[in-house]
Amino acid sequence: MKELLDRLLKSLGISGRDWAVLLLALLLAFSTWLIHNLSLRYNDFLTVPVVARSNIEGHSDIASNHCNITARCRTTGYHVIRHNLRQARRIRAVDFRPEVMKHQKGDVYYVTAADLTEYSHLIFGDDVTVEYFETDTLFFTFPAVDHKKVPVYPSYSVSFREQYTSVGDLKVVPDSVTLYGEMKILENIDRVMTQPLKRTDLYTDIQGMLKLEDIPNVRFSDDMVQYSMQVTRYVEIIGDVRIEARNVPVDKELVIIPSRVKTSLKCFFPLKGDPASSMRLYVDYEDFFNTVSGKCPVRNAGLPDGVISYDVDPFYVECIVKDL
Repeated sequence: MKELLDRLLKSLGISGRDWAVLLLALLLAFSTWLIHNLSLRYNDFLTVPVVARSNIEGHSDIASNHCNITARCRTTGYHVIRHNLRQARRIRAVDFRPEVMKHQKGDVYYVTAADLTEYSHLIFGDDVTVEYFETDTLFFTFPAVDHKKVPVYPSYSVSFREQYTSVGDLKVVPDSVTLYGEMKILENIDRVMTQPLKRTDLYTDIQGMLKLEDIPNVRFSDDMVQYSMQVTRYVEIIGDVRIEARNVPVDKELVIIPSRVKTSLKCFFPLKGDPASSMRLYVDYEDFFNTVSGKCPVRNAGLPDGVISYDVDPFYVECIVKDL
């Protein structure tokens, strides 16, 4: 056979070196042809096994079963070959929004083909265009687990530029989260703290994201919360306000000592009018009735427009009851 091949090459005038060049040229041509054809886009049916993940209250965050999703797709030949060799055998975890998961019964939830469209890139990859899903409905089982809803307490320390202050406390959204874990652990948890936030020299509104402090062996429905705080410029007004007595029985008289207190009002800048003149402070007879010391807190009947916060000095006043 070798002699026959040598005679053929000799008759064609091809030397051994020319033969090697020919083989190399053929190999390069084949490679170019293969790369070109694999880069072309084809229509084919692809199947991917999927396990669902979702934050469904009262249930595990991952389904106990997986489902096969089949769709007619348009993609490159390279992607089809890679999918057939490897991807089809690997179960892919896909995060579904809780509202997409429709409840059937018990721990069983389902997803329809109409809802799968927005997740097609997670299921089949970014280089795949799904023409239609052949799979109609997917059923997943999310086992029930112990859970508990608790409030979120932000941990923060802030300071302000001179003549600036906050309008209310730092707010977080969501202000509560659901915890998942063993009940013997959950029953000892009454709140979740954020990681510390420290800001200084504030003169404008702030907002951002805060991570929640981890708790061993406990899963959260949300790992992050959004925080915000309104910051404004203010002016301070000092006034002397009379204290009223309220809810006093008709046969009694409540004597308040002192009858007027120094009041410091923080007001929005620029100032409009004199809010101190419309400030109403009072002592409630019910507070006196329930106290032993005879000292009662000074309360306000509602802050006037434009007032951010206030302080009174003293905050507790002496009260004496007289019979009429």
